[in-house]
Amino acid sequence: MKTKYILASALLLSATLFSSCEDMFSPAIENQRDEGAMEAEPSYAEGFFANAYVLLPYQSAPTSDVATDDAVTNDQSNSYLKMATGSWASDNDPMSQWQTRFNAIQYINIFLQHCDKVKWANDEPLRTLFDDQFKGQAYALRAVQQYFLLRAHAGYTADGKLMGYPIHTQPETSSTDFNQSRNTFKECYDQIMADIDSALERLPLEYGDIASDAAVPAKYTKIGATMAEYNRAFGSHFSGMMNGKALEALRAQLSLLAASPAYNSDSNVSWETAANNAATVLDRIGGVSGMDPTGWKWFDNTTYIDNMGSSEVPAEVIWRGSRGESSDMESNDFPPSLYGKGRINPTQNLVDAFPDVDGYPITDANSVYDKTDPYANRDPRLAEYILYNGQKMGSTNKEIITGTYGTNRDAINRENGVSTRTGYYLRKLLRSDVNLDPNSTTKRYHYTAYMRYTEIFLDYAEAANEAWGPQGKGSHSYSAYDVIKALRHRAGIGLDNGDAYLESIKGDKDKMRELIRNERRIELCFENQRFYDLRRWKVDLSVLNAPAKGMEIGQDDSGSLTYKELPSVEVRDYKDYMYYGPIPYTECLKFSNLQQNKGWK
Repeated sequence: MKTKYILASALLLSATLFSSCEDMFSPAIENQRDEGAMEAEPSYAEGFFANAYVLLPYQSAPTSDVATDDAVTNDQSNSYLKMATGSWASDNDPMSQWQTRFNAIQYINIFLQHCDKVKWANDEPLRTLFDDQFKGQAYALRAVQQYFLLRAHAGYTADGKLMGYPIHTQPETSSTDFNQSRNTFKECYDQIMADIDSALERLPLEYGDIASDAAVPAKYTKIGATMAEYNRAFGSHFSGMMNGKALEALRAQLSLLAASPAYNSDSNVSWETAANNAATVLDRIGGVSGMDPTGWKWFDNTTYIDNMGSSEVPAEVIWRGSRGESSDMESNDFPPSLYGKGRINPTQNLVDAFPDVDGYPITDANSVYDKTDPYANRDPRLAEYILYNGQKMGSTNKEIITGTYGTNRDAINRENGVSTRTGYYLRKLLRSDVNLDPNSTTKRYHYTAYMRYTEIFLDYAEAANEAWGPQGKGSHSYSAYDVIKALRHRAGIGLDNGDAYLESIKGDKDKMRELIRNERRIELCFENQRFYDLRRWKVDLSVLNAPAKGMEIGQDDSGSLTYKELPSVEVRDYKDYMYYGPIPYTECLKFSNLQQNKGWK
């Protein structure tokens, strides 16, 4: 069988090992070869396997957030906008993971079929080490691809069964019967967990060089492997590849999904399991005490990012993509006065989710929130994540006026397709030191955080609260309450009053659930999480369809600012079956055994 594939040029620096992660998987030349050639050519096998990394599903820019109550876009042709306003269909699904994930799985399955036969080295111990390394990565990446498939396409069919996707663990060929039924959600969950286990058997928690033969793992000393051989196969030059810590984080994400209300009645996965799996990740950094003090603004540590080594991973990050100079996100999302398109417009709904600086919801009677000065005395994360009227931004520290009294296109609704529709622009993920001025353009380093510890802390808090209550710890040394207190404290909330609001609800499971979900909304905003969180929680349909709100700011005759909420910037139109995404329409047409999720055509 001949397979068309994309070679990753940086992989070809060596015949038998990957380079460091910096720019490792930039697509390069296209080629066609007989896949069996990889058995005699390790560099070809590496290039073939690189497709599994090229096709990773992680995104650096917000996309699905504009289909939630957190944001809208000023791009009227945006597919997510159309989806949110009534055009989501099985033949028009911007959330679909179907084709790309299965493409990646096919590459992985072909690679696994040949991996044991690849002549990774003439020396047998070294050949075994490399075989374990690459097979471990293959199982790991297949687990990632399947997780994204399950999250996007699992759902209940018309006969009331919770189904996932057709499991593929062998390469498809011209003689394959493609008309396969979907496996159940539980079968898919078990398969992903099995792949995670297979990968964990082979991969280290972290890649790194060892200093002596005595440090070689026992299973490799038995076959005569040396320190030098181990370092060639599992050394620091592999940093950036998926490792054991990332696998444990994936296991936590998967079990939280399965334990959530949308799935738990048929998944047989408990909240306790989800909490324990998250704790495995967190215990490796000492639990709450290991929380990165600046993790809530990991994207803004510009000096660190600029000087970060090619294989270095920040304290907040479990697994990251390669670092590269770019201004793409700033070009899309800077306000127009900074030469941006202003695409992502946070909603008033999201702004209202940020508490006051003392930790009280702004609707609470004890809050210091002042509707005549709504951005004063607020959660410090608000100013870091959302650009509101009067803030300064950009390499020139320019004041951005979104109010109607503004004199340029930054003003709300000043120009269609450019100006903000809500009165807000995006700040999170952007680097203010990027300059888009055509006369003096500068780019800056960025990287994509595939997995963050903050997410796993929030996974644990959610599951632990459901399993053991706000202050229950199970077999661990910290509770949901402990996690939320630490997250809020590092952001500067409740420093003067001991976070009195949190203290007042720490015995109430329902109120703690509400707070945990709100903290998740804030901490993970614009990271493509909200769309799936709302659905796995099975929130009321009225929440999915809550109109996106904005804020119109004006000036009275005295020059004082006035604030008028815009109650319906954009109306959402989701149906009651849209908690679960569809199977692509064309796939159901082609394959009669592929059953669609209920409600979709």
